Amino acid sequence: MVLQVKDIYTSYGESRILFGLSLSVDEGEVVTLLGRNGVGKTTTLRSIMGLTPPESGSITFMGEEIAGKRAYQVAQLGIGLVPEDRRIFPNHTVRENLEVAEKLSPSGTKVWTVEKVYELFPQLKELDGQQGRFLSGGEQQMLTIARTLMGNPKLLLLDEPAEGLAPILVKMLGEFIVRIREEGYTLLISEQNIKFAMDFSSRIYILHKGRIGFEGSPDELRRNEEIKKKYLAV
Repeated sequence: MVLQVKDIYTSYGESRILFGLSLSVDEGEVVTLLGRNGVGKTTTLRSIMGLTPPESGSITFMGEEIAGKRAYQVAQLGIGLVPEDRRIFPNHTVRENLEVAEKLSPSGTKVWTVEKVYELFPQLKELDGQQGRFLSGGEQQMLTIARTLMGNPKLLLLDEPAEGLAPILVKMLGEFIVRIREEGYTLLISEQNIKFAMDFSSRIYILHKGRIGFEGSPDELRRNEEIKKKYLAV
């Protein structure tokens, strides 16, 4: 098992967001956290990454306890986060954004290079010398994912990757996620777009008020109209 989260409670000040949340991610899986706004999806990723440490509970990555570690320590162990707000370097070129993030994996290997990233994202190759501030939202999202891959992580966390993208870009993003999975990578994704998530997810968790309301395969969720209506209908 790559990741196991057990019974975590996480708060922002006096406002508790997660209430005994547990989940797991096995090697090679794409696991998606679905749910409405404000149910704790982003907080779950932030808790794993060490940006908002849980007050109690356990988070293990590759068998090592990481709850309470700082974000840079979690990253060094091999977890990469693609944040919702992208945070590219606007005055750097596409290539410079990628090169600044390049590092070896925890095992000392370098799987992802600029050239390999350009094979996955040929649109970025065409924008090699373009500054980040001139990229569209979809191009920035591609660059953010590519930059995170340059750190050669074992586990990739994506926070709301389809947010704000046009339908054609959402479809393209799903194809990129499938290709990353085919490279042998493990992903945990926070998302609201159920149709988008169904296309590539191995398993799905639905969050509701800081707790897990459903766990199952995409097919199980497709057949369960009651769960979709209860937890996902707007």
